[in-house]
Amino acid sequence: LTPIQVVKKHMDEELPFLATENIMMAAVRKGGDRQELHEVIRGHSFAAGARIKEEGLSNDLLERIRSDPAFSSVVCELDDILEAKNFIGRASEQVVDFLEGDVYPELKAHKVDKSFTGEVNV
Repeated sequence: LTPIQVVKKHMDEELPFLATENIMMAAVRKGGDRQELHEVIRGHSFAAGARIKEEGLSNDLLERIRSDPAFSSVVCELDDILEAKNFIGRASEQVVDFLEGDVYPELKAHKVDKSFTGEVNV
């Protein structure tokens, strides 16, 4: 697998678990009972986790949620809820800060243009 494929695999496995609170709260905003939805999504999360860890199978949490009537009010919103950008916080800003504050000054000190995309031999 390429590094990008590895990252995508991990995202596919973990993002649904990270999104459960957002999915649940979207369903609550549509009139669902928070406590009931919490128990339902908790059960699905445990079952999907066991499938991954104990059986070595893929994450089916989203399929479980999509097929559960308790979440029917938000099925059409799941793709939007699961956008990775909703879960990165300040990561992109922190990368820019790191590049500008640490990496670019080092590249300049070594007389390497910051647009350089190859390896730097130190």
